[in-house]
Amino acid sequence: MQRIEAFLIDSNKLFREGLKRLLDDSPFQIVAEAGNIREGVAIAESGLRPQLVLLDLVNGGDDEAEAMRRLRALLPDTRMVVLTTDLCTRRLANALEAGADGYLMKDLSADALAQSLRLVMMGEKVFPTHLAALLISGRVNGNGLEMPISRKGLSQREVQILRCLLNGDSNKMIANHLNITEATVKVHLKSLLRKINASNRTQAAIWALNNGIGGELTGGAAASIA
Repeated sequence: MQRIEAFLIDSNKLFREGLKRLLDDSPFQIVAEAGNIREGVAIAESGLRPQLVLLDLVNGGDDEAEAMRRLRALLPDTRMVVLTTDLCTRRLANALEAGADGYLMKDLSADALAQSLRLVMMGEKVFPTHLAALLISGRVNGNGLEMPISRKGLSQREVQILRCLLNGDSNKMIANHLNITEATVKVHLKSLLRKINASNRTQAAIWALNNGIGGELTGGAAASIA
């Protein structure tokens, strides 16, 4: 992937410095910073045109949502990802409404973050699957949300298939690896997608990364996602 210029908006200077260093060896390079979204809007108004914006929302209030919409209007061709510490449905709702391309947690591993950002730059929408599903179905109430246990209901075989998806394996490769038929793989995959509210293999792989399954892969982190 070619170099991607990123604009980082976060109130924590130490976090900004840490993320810059973390991304040093990746295609994503921080070329500008701001301490809050209003400051970010002002910088964008001055002519900055990054390919990616990474931002945190302090409170997820209407003022921040309006500022985010303003930033989106100024940077219509820029990918925008909320990178935050809170699984807050209000922030997720505002981020979706303002045109965010992703909503990620700051406790992601470096590999998971890089994978997610690559998908965003490819045009994918990356959100915590269970949060988005609850939001769309209307089963959220204010800022409170009882989060499901990360792997609740997943069988050992389904976890194995998730790891294979992280490696970019096709159904045939998964079948060979697990010594089962492709038809059986399809049955497990359909059940897996239903359980984690994912609509495709990419969403399932991101769910696995967000829930720590990627860290259990042998031979290091996944290089690609099918």
